[in-house]
Amino acid sequence: MFASVKKCFNVLVIVGLFCSATTTFAANKVEVRTLGQKASPDQIQGWDIDIRPDGLGLPEGSGDATAGEDVFIEKCAACHGEFGEGAGRYPVLTGGEGTLDSHDPVKTVGSYWPYATTLFDYINRAMPFGHAQSLSSDEVYGMTAYILYMNEIIDDDLALNADTLARVEMPNRYGFIEDDRPDVPTGEPCMNNCLSKPATVVGHARQVDVTPEKELETATSAKIAEADGFEKGKTIYAQCAACHSLADGEHRFGPSLYGLIDRKAGAEVQFLNYSASLAGADFIWSEDKLKAFLSSPQTFLPGTSMPFFGFDNSDTVDSLLIYLKEATKK
Repeated sequence: MFASVKKCFNVLVIVGLFCSATTTFAANKVEVRTLGQKASPDQIQGWDIDIRPDGLGLPEGSGDATAGEDVFIEKCAACHGEFGEGAGRYPVLTGGEGTLDSHDPVKTVGSYWPYATTLFDYINRAMPFGHAQSLSSDEVYGMTAYILYMNEIIDDDLALNADTLARVEMPNRYGFIEDDRPDVPTGEPCMNNCLSKPATVVGHARQVDVTPEKELETATSAKIAEADGFEKGKTIYAQCAACHSLADGEHRFGPSLYGLIDRKAGAEVQFLNYSASLAGADFIWSEDKLKAFLSSPQTFLPGTSMPFFGFDNSDTVDSLLIYLKEATKK
């Protein structure tokens, strides 16, 4: 009898301790929940910007190709070309019809993209490069219309909005099929004596110059590290060459850099693509100014249309300046 009472007492103590721990955990859990604040509908809306293929989520606004052309030329042509032909290593947006089943498929908005609505979604979410989500809904509708018009999918006078954009049918709309393969392999994988006959190695990546070997990568890195600032800067300048020439009077999307050092900002009279902030700037391109600009163009000169974030490594900037000082001399 006494043993039974003692056993019951021990059980009650254990239950009591468990309940106490549960209460403490619950209290801590409630306390954690008090951190921060509940997101308001406006805050949620700021993040809830995705557009579904059927058009759900498209915002109010409208735009046609004529309106979108000016915005595209100003903010996108530096990378994608004035007619979507691509610049340097940046993607081509037009053409490629009938190439998807060829040896060299060209995947563009016109040849590959399945939904026009998700084109709006991507532009709105990620473009222009370096200035994501800086466009108004009207501008995105206009740019979407311009790209579709260049691909001969819509007419230039069609005003796109949440209704009309959702009804645009892309040429490759039905070019995608559902992958009905199982998510996991069926049966047990073979782990022993799987080959019916011994495998023969017929070539190595290094022999056919496809994939660099580790020692080759190391040697290349060492060679770059040993190079002087001019050679390093010349290599770095390759990232700038798509937009800037070093030749006198040869302007691309950006102005020629010929005679850059000690030149007044925005002063190339034959270059007509300056942003308002650069055209109205009142300073000389000294080495210090260039270093600050190359480190963070948007911080140094808010409103610049240069589609580049900047170099976050001071050694990179220094090497590029060494090269520019020599390569841009008159």
